Amino acid sequence: MSAPLDRVIWTALAGRQNAQAEGGPLARRYLTSILPFAAARDTNPDALAALATLPRPGDVIVQVERSPVLPPGLASVRTGTILQMVFAGALPALADADIVLLGPADAEEMLSLARLTEPGPFTLRAQTLGTFRGIRINGRLAAMAGERFKLDGHSELSGVCTHPDYRGRRLARALSIAVTRDIVGRGEIPFLHAWTGNATAIGLYESIGYTPRETFTLIAATRPD
Repeated sequence: MSAPLDRVIWTALAGRQNAQAEGGPLARRYLTSILPFAAARDTNPDALAALATLPRPGDVIVQVERSPVLPPGLASVRTGTILQMVFAGALPALADADIVLLGPADAEEMLSLARLTEPGPFTLRAQTLGTFRGIRINGRLAAMAGERFKLDGHSELSGVCTHPDYRGRRLARALSIAVTRDIVGRGEIPFLHAWTGNATAIGLYESIGYTPRETFTLIAATRPD
């Protein structure tokens, strides 16, 4: 039997985050208003066929697997390699930063920051998946970080980004530590995903106690109009 982190998306959608999912026993995806991630139960042809029915024409679904299989009838629009990391260190001291809890009233500003910095898929409802924290400078959202995929005993650090005007101030580090402490404080194991080519992000996460676990392939696919 594979470990839960081997198939994060399916494990989350079929378990702890099933209320934010649509689909059936063979394939599921997050509600389109939340995230584009989806997964089949396995590589059985029936499961892949079920996954192929989930995107609407022109819609995009994103799989993250060791060896993802493109469902029949869908076309790939992007592929990449991501590194999964798991927190296994001592809790770092919380940096001296004015960190605030973000909520629904901040959603538009959070979306604008995510579109500018591209930390990964983000929507107005992405924060319904978990707690987000931010740092404001002169009232402006300068940086944020939060939680995304949730499995039994695990939560993912995600959405870490800093506005270009405020980079170099270690804001991403402060927020990553804060969210990691939130997760550990609930008795869960933090994990995250980063593009394998993003040495800066990987170095940051290693510096606060995350260690590489596994490499996965991301494939984004669409149903042609």
